[in-house]
Amino acid sequence: MKAMRFSHNHMSGGQVAPEIGNLKELQFLSLTLDSFVNISGMFWNLKGCTNLTALLVSYNFHGEALPDAGWVGDHIKNVRVFVMENSALTGTIPAWLSKLQDLSILNLSGNRLTGPIPSWLGGMSKLYCMDLSGNLLSGEIPPSLMEMRLLTSEQAMAEFNPGHLPLVFTVKPDNRTDQQGRGYYQMLGIPTTLNFSDNAITGTIPPEVGKLKMLQVLDVSCNNISGGIPTELSNLTRLQILDLNGNRLSGTIPPVLNELHFLAVFNVAYNNLEGPIPTGGQFDAFPPRSFKGNPKLCGQVISVPCGNKVEGRDDTPSKLVGKKVLIAIVLGVSLGLVALIVFLGCVVITVRKVMCNGAVLDGGKLVEAPQFDSTSELYNGSSKDTTFFMSEVADGVAKTVTFVDVLNATNNFSPSNIIGSGGYGLVFLAELQDGTRLAVKKLNGDMCLVEREFQAEVEALSTTRHENLVPLLGFCIRGRLRLLIYPYMANGSLHDWLHERRAGDAGSGAAPLLLDWRARLNIARGASRGGLCIHEQCKPQIVHRDIKSSNILLDEAGEARVADFGLARLILPDRTHVTTELVGTPGYIPPEYGQAWAATLRGDVYSFGVVLLELLTGRRPVETLPPPQGQQRELVHWVLQMRSQGRHADVLDPRLRDKGDEAQMLNVLDLACLCVDSTPLSRPAIQDVVSWLDNVDAIGRSDL
Repeated sequence: MKAMRFSHNHMSGGQVAPEIGNLKELQFLSLTLDSFVNISGMFWNLKGCTNLTALLVSYNFHGEALPDAGWVGDHIKNVRVFVMENSALTGTIPAWLSKLQDLSILNLSGNRLTGPIPSWLGGMSKLYCMDLSGNLLSGEIPPSLMEMRLLTSEQAMAEFNPGHLPLVFTVKPDNRTDQQGRGYYQMLGIPTTLNFSDNAITGTIPPEVGKLKMLQVLDVSCNNISGGIPTELSNLTRLQILDLNGNRLSGTIPPVLNELHFLAVFNVAYNNLEGPIPTGGQFDAFPPRSFKGNPKLCGQVISVPCGNKVEGRDDTPSKLVGKKVLIAIVLGVSLGLVALIVFLGCVVITVRKVMCNGAVLDGGKLVEAPQFDSTSELYNGSSKDTTFFMSEVADGVAKTVTFVDVLNATNNFSPSNIIGSGGYGLVFLAELQDGTRLAVKKLNGDMCLVEREFQAEVEALSTTRHENLVPLLGFCIRGRLRLLIYPYMANGSLHDWLHERRAGDAGSGAAPLLLDWRARLNIARGASRGGLCIHEQCKPQIVHRDIKSSNILLDEAGEARVADFGLARLILPDRTHVTTELVGTPGYIPPEYGQAWAATLRGDVYSFGVVLLELLTGRRPVETLPPPQGQQRELVHWVLQMRSQGRHADVLDPRLRDKGDEAQMLNVLDLACLCVDSTPLSRPAIQDVVSWLDNVDAIGRSDL
């Protein structure tokens, strides 16, 4: 066997089998979207795959640390294409990658990698496409990257023959692929790329960048880069995309850049640039949004004569509402051929980048709030009162905070402020100066919507209010960045109390919660009412897609509130597909999701049934058995097996037994097993679940 594509199978926490190492002739391996765990074990088991040249393992090993042991590089030393994106991996960029001397394409985007960009990447002689976007990388762009052999030498690129893999690459589904979610490109169809966007990179753009004359795509947007735009960029005559937006760049736009005749995308929005915008060449075709957020720029393209004083010009997004549109970019290639670039996720270039749009709720309606003018103000800690988020409504009055307030409250979105993570992104604790605590969710960058669609969905979700839902309070759009703001739930999640905290552990100053059966039943009732609201009272109905104990939060009174409802609509509107990012959480995923690509209301009921089983048993939805078994066991299968043996009472949490509540608990157990029925139509609707739980007291006292 030379190729194996084992994707979209949702293995619910399974591991890559050791037997894979027996496939000596394997060249192409895709283990994408399978919910695998134990990343070190996977690398170890690949030791025997000495001919492996393409390894795609994205959307797996969520939240694990990328191993730094040198033997990893020895096991996959012949890999040419390495894609491990959107897995929330932690750690740094490992040095063992330097052992992959044939590596041509590297994609580590959409993770949580920290530290600097390693200088040794510049010495990898066959590397020509590198995507490190959407991480937490810091430091400056290493000067050694300006010496990359295939990006600096026309002769080296002409002599370079990457060889075609035995089959085409299957690219992750997104809205830029065909209806089947596939795009097919051979290695030579992927442009030369450096993508470091959406990180925390500082310093300047080195003038030596002019050496990279073979480079086609350069994206350093949404960082903290300062200084000027080097004139040496004009040497990159093959450049098709240059994205510098959302930094702290100053000075003028070099007029000589109009000599870049193949430049199809140019974006310097939201910097601190000044002076005239160049004319001629491709610059006559770039839209005004490529330059907005720079109040000191002038030129015909933005209708600001350079003879006029422009410092006071109001070019904020609040004045531009309704004018923002999504650009569909078609890259030109030689001889006038047009190709839509979808390179293994290697380049996620989006020109739908807009300013941070604040919003406040006024009578349940999102309205525009004042905005800041430039990104430089943001990082300089401007004291200008520029409204960004609405934090709460007290006595009918919207309380607002500035963007700088949010930055300070999260320590610049420091990793130390992370209080949660999931398939949608990271959650940060924000503590304002007045003591108000907020939860700020940073959505994964590759799931972005264009601003107009995103804002419309936020407006719809903001009107969904119920005492058992976590309300959406505000939002932000900046480049690919999408932030949502919620009230902070002092008592954490149900998952914490069932599986993490010790009895009576308050945590974070919250009052202790004693999860006896009465408390658990009250939580189940509250969560079911929250589900009823989104399933029945919202128009259109909302399919949650990821109901689980960690998405049921407890407020200061211990009341349950369902979180993360409607996020799928913010990310993929008007679609009900169970997509790559939104497949749910292992242990909670209904069995039919592995057979049909549709999320349903009855699928939510299945997931809620798993939560009921957690409350009843005190067990996790997926458990790893102790040695000698060492296998993983799903809670649903275990409970159903025990019931089939007539051992109903044996599944109940031992801490809750012999306290007079067994009759109620067994009644709720019957309900839970109906919810997790393998046939969707056999499951109760959410209103029936609510009714059952509300009446369980009477049933428990008299009927059982």
